[in-house]
Amino acid sequence: MAAAQEKAPGCCRAAPPRGAGAPVRAIAAAARSAKGSQPAGKVSAAAGDERVAAAAGGGGAVMEEIAAVRPTTAKASSKGIPIMTRAQRSHPLDPLSAAEIAVAVATVRAAGRSPEERDSMRFVEVVLLEPEKNVVALADAYFFPPFQPSLLPRTKGSAVIPSRLPPRRARLVVYNKQSNETSIWIVELSEVHAATRGGHHRGKVISSEVVPDVQPAMDAMEYAECEATVKSYPPFIEAMKRRGVDDMELVMVDAWCAGYYGDADAPSRRLGKPLIFCRTESDSPMENGYARPVEGIHVVVDMQNNAVIEFEDRKLVPLPPPDHLRNYTPGETRGGVDRSDVKPLVINQPEGPSFRINGYFVEWQKWNFRIGFTPKEGLVIHSVAYVDGSRGRRPIAHRLSFVEMVVPYGDPNEPHYRKNAFDAGEDGLGKNAHSLKKGCDCLGYIKYFDAHFTNFTGGVETIENCVCLHEEDHGILWKHQDWRTGLAEVRRSRRLTVSFICTVANYEYGFYWHFYQDGKIEAEVKLTGILSLGALMPGESRKYGTTIAPALYAPVHQHFFVARMDMAVDCKPNEAYNQVVEVDVKVESAGPHNVHNNAFYAEEKLLKSELQAMRDCDPSCARHWIVRNTRTVNRTGQPTGYKLVPGSNCLPLALPEAKFLRRAGFLKHNLWVTPYKSDEMFPGGEFPNQNPRIHEGLPTWVKKDRPLEETNIVLWYVFGLTHIPRLEDWPVMPVERIGFMLMPHGFFNCSPAVDVPPASSDADVKEAESPKAIQNGLISKL
Repeated sequence: MAAAQEKAPGCCRAAPPRGAGAPVRAIAAAARSAKGSQPAGKVSAAAGDERVAAAAGGGGAVMEEIAAVRPTTAKASSKGIPIMTRAQRSHPLDPLSAAEIAVAVATVRAAGRSPEERDSMRFVEVVLLEPEKNVVALADAYFFPPFQPSLLPRTKGSAVIPSRLPPRRARLVVYNKQSNETSIWIVELSEVHAATRGGHHRGKVISSEVVPDVQPAMDAMEYAECEATVKSYPPFIEAMKRRGVDDMELVMVDAWCAGYYGDADAPSRRLGKPLIFCRTESDSPMENGYARPVEGIHVVVDMQNNAVIEFEDRKLVPLPPPDHLRNYTPGETRGGVDRSDVKPLVINQPEGPSFRINGYFVEWQKWNFRIGFTPKEGLVIHSVAYVDGSRGRRPIAHRLSFVEMVVPYGDPNEPHYRKNAFDAGEDGLGKNAHSLKKGCDCLGYIKYFDAHFTNFTGGVETIENCVCLHEEDHGILWKHQDWRTGLAEVRRSRRLTVSFICTVANYEYGFYWHFYQDGKIEAEVKLTGILSLGALMPGESRKYGTTIAPALYAPVHQHFFVARMDMAVDCKPNEAYNQVVEVDVKVESAGPHNVHNNAFYAEEKLLKSELQAMRDCDPSCARHWIVRNTRTVNRTGQPTGYKLVPGSNCLPLALPEAKFLRRAGFLKHNLWVTPYKSDEMFPGGEFPNQNPRIHEGLPTWVKKDRPLEETNIVLWYVFGLTHIPRLEDWPVMPVERIGFMLMPHGFFNCSPAVDVPPASSDADVKEAESPKAIQNGLISKL
């Protein structure tokens, strides 16, 4: 992932770049601020004479001062293997660069034992292996912003002066198309080693391990191959002819993962069970092909060998007639007329944005954090902190991300009963992200970040303008008018929004993290796209969905999202001083304490262990949860904290024996709490595709019932919506919003937004000069 400066057409403007290197004086001053420090030595880069922050070997560099440095680059050797030409200079949490991904892939491929093994390697995921938190603290203390030496441990009253940063590492998930095996590789990226096949490159295999009995996520290349395989299969061609379709160019084959319903779906084979649709016009690339589902055809594809292994034309269901309301393109191209009374809306920031960017480090309105990105999760927010006056930089969370989503359908009929996609674990939210060059929902001054991935064969691909960062006006922040004097104070709110959007088959999902001036953090998901439809026989109707058009219906379904929040409320790295309390609002019982029958109060319950911390939302008692620091208090002597405030939510509308709940046992509760463990990242396990194991992930981890009274807390919040489709959701669904809020609770001594200055009065002056405003002013005076 890398910063990008391009301007998205017609909707937004890119923010100007800032220097990626830190001034020498800032780092030198940070180093000198630690008492008892010894002068550090200097290390020269392998190429050029810059002072560098990390050495090529031995796990780091001695450091005293750093000049601004150019980004790490790569070039091809004579053997075709990329060479990292300089020592690594990225922050330990920065996403892998395109050069690092290429080096990691080349390193693993070179380690293959035979040409056949190397040629059969398919690269599902290449991602940064995130370091331990003490490494992040070391980097943030002296090597990178925010340059905070107090993060480091102290020995006999003196700060420990850092001398080296460990080399960065990549973690690769590799699928062997020949043997049907999945393996995990760890590659160190900073040292120079001889390649097995000749030449040199900066990569060293640290470990490799075959993971038995799993199937990794599917890849877009496999989806394309599956479509081609099905469309060229003679019995399928004959089945389509029975439905009046001779042109295979009209046919759409969406490869869905098989899930797990029995031994036939075991991961010993890599399976796809596609859904079939058919367009009506071959010369209309934007026609909504999802408006004509093809039902009655059963297909199973061996994705390893690109072969149809099961086929049956079970029932001749006529194709729905073309719906004249099916398309969503502009004006006449969809057979309609666009409204003509929409005037331009321009967001203008004449002095530029209020945020500052240094690489992936973001500063805005006392907030600072780092941006990351992974193929599975998409956007990741690291090291969230708030600069609170004399109290300095106060951590709130170490890592925030969306780690899984599940979409189970509620129709028991074929093929809809098996539609229960794990869109992160089976596909990858990040790998399906959009380039916002092709249309963005951001307005104003924008900072974009690119994202780099490996494709299935190991090539590096870049999604330009993948992550959008911008400011938004958000109405009133606070206001009060003194009724005696008529004097009023009002402040407008703005928020900083970081987001990305992905498409998984028919649906679009936008994932947003909003940061507010009053210390709140909001997580939001926006759902849009096209309904997944079914075909009806003439005269048929189904109670498990909504009829959208003649012979066309949309099954009921649910969307569930899982946010993983590695919290650090007022905790430095490696401090474990957080706990979670549940708060319910209770009505006081009748009696001497409630003589007027109006009393209610907030009752707190400490969640002492994992099994106690499997909790559900309860709006009847305004239930919420507070993450508190056990050793830091506010001015009233109460522990500082941040509370999780649920939004609208639901639980699975399925019986406990439902097959999809074998893999999604984490949906049974809205909140789970665990102590931090680096390998507990995904609530259904890392490989949910065709997973035969029951309740892998969160439901199994919490059986240890580990203590939570004072530890490094990880919150897993599961939130969802139940979608009963409407006619108004067709042909493209207006955005549905769902999310939750993290709010300061005793974290500050008063409102942190009280120091927001009044807004400029220029707009008010212009409004007052208009005739309408003058008339309104006279009326108000009268």
